[in-house]
Amino acid sequence: MHKNLIILAGGASSRMKKSLATEDLSEVELNNANSRSKALLGFGKNNRPILDFLLLNAEESGYNNVVIIIGEDGEHFKEFYGNETKKNQFNSLSISYATQYIPKGRIKPFGTADAVLQALEQYPNLQNEDFTVCNSDNLYSIEVLSILRETGSSNAFINYDRDGLNFPMEKIERFALVLLDDDSNLTNIIEKPSKEKVSDYKDTEGKFRVSMNVFKFSGNEIYPFLKNCEVNPIRNEKELPTAILAMINETSYTVKGIPFKEHVPDLTSKEDIAIMKEYLQENYPELF
Repeated sequence: MHKNLIILAGGASSRMKKSLATEDLSEVELNNANSRSKALLGFGKNNRPILDFLLLNAEESGYNNVVIIIGEDGEHFKEFYGNETKKNQFNSLSISYATQYIPKGRIKPFGTADAVLQALEQYPNLQNEDFTVCNSDNLYSIEVLSILRETGSSNAFINYDRDGLNFPMEKIERFALVLLDDDSNLTNIIEKPSKEKVSDYKDTEGKFRVSMNVFKFSGNEIYPFLKNCEVNPIRNEKELPTAILAMINETSYTVKGIPFKEHVPDLTSKEDIAIMKEYLQENYPELF
C-alpha cells in the first residue's frame, strides 16, 4: 500500500471561466468562478475550497503525502494550505507543491502528462514509488481512493459504470469510453466515440465504462512514458491517456480496470457550482 497522492490543479480552468453565468450564483461566487482555480471555489459555512473535501476524503482513505500540482500563478493555494514548498500540515496530511511551468512559446499549460512529469521531476523519489493521481475538481469518494491505495496492481484506474454518473446525457456522451481485455486490463481509450459506433464499446456485462481520471501508477513504470509523451494533435497537449496507452502498447506492463458504480461530483462549468453546493450540503452537513 502506498500513501502518495498527486492532485492535478495546474490547469487554466478555461471551461469554467468561459461558461455562462447562472441565476443561482451570488456576485462573489461569480467573481471567484471567473478568476480562481476551480479547486479553490469556496463552499460551506467557512467558504473553504472544494479541494478541502477531496483532502478530507484522502485523509480518511489513509494517504498522508499529498503533492498539489499548481500553475505558475498558483500562490492562492498557499493561502489555504501553507506557504512552504514542502510538508505543510493539513490535519494529518503533509502537503507539498509542484509547479507546472509553461514552456516558452505557449500561453497555457502543456497537459496532464506534462503536469505529472514535472511533479515527478521536482520530487524524484516518486519516480521509484507508487502514487495515486486525480483531478482537483472532481470529488472522489473515500472508497475509491482507498481501493487505489490498497490495490496490489502496479498500475490501475477506477473503471466507472457510466450509468452511475448523475450528469445530463449530453455531458456523459462526451466522456471517453474505455475498453478492457478478459483480464480486466486496459486496452484502449476511445475519445468522443461517434453515436453510430458507440454500441460497439459495451463490455461483457453490456455496460459502457468510462475513466474519471483517477489512477494508481508505479513511478518507475510510467515515468519514461510521461517523459516521452507525444503531443495530442487536436488539443496540442501531452495527455495522461496518451502516455498510458503508449506504456501498455510498448511494454508488458498492464493497467487494471477496477469496476465501480457511483456518481462523481465535478466542477466543469458555472452551472455545476449550485449542484456541488447541494451535494455537499447533503453529504457533509457538519461543514454547512
